[in-house]
Amino acid sequence: MVRKIFTALLCTFICWPSSAQIAANPSAKQMIEQLTASPNGSPRNLFVEEVSMPTDSPTSAAPVPARPYLSLLIQFDFNSATVRAESHPALVNLSKALQSARLSGSRFAIEGHTDAKGAPDYNLKLSQQRAQAVCDFLQARGVMESRLQASGKGASELANSTQPFAAMNRRVRIVNLD
Repeated sequence: MVRKIFTALLCTFICWPSSAQIAANPSAKQMIEQLTASPNGSPRNLFVEEVSMPTDSPTSAAPVPARPYLSLLIQFDFNSATVRAESHPALVNLSKALQSARLSGSRFAIEGHTDAKGAPDYNLKLSQQRAQAVCDFLQARGVMESRLQASGKGASELANSTQPFAAMNRRVRIVNLD
């Protein structure tokens, strides 16, 4: 039962490219929950990355939750930064979420990620163009440009490093910077 709930949440919030997960289009409300920090300052995001921060003791490092984020599978035309029509509903929901009362004062990094196919320089450039295309889409729907920061990561931060060519590595990550 717990496994089913966890799987359902994973499919809802992080849109990896499996048949069940591609069909999932997180609502604006679900996106708000993913991108909002809890009142005590820790991220609500169930799937945040953790990083080790040095402590006073040289032998121990406590994991510190990273900023809240949301990963979306955004489809683009092949070898281009043109957002495909099937990704418009997810981006419309994202624009609504970013303009909500809970997120309207926050800034966001829009990160483009690729798989490891192709030349690293080309992937970096394409991922930057795709991140900018998502920013442009959001701006056209009322999100202020000053709240968005496009960043291309190429294949430098694979979601699945054991399968560098996997489709799940091709994603757009939205990170709450505040």
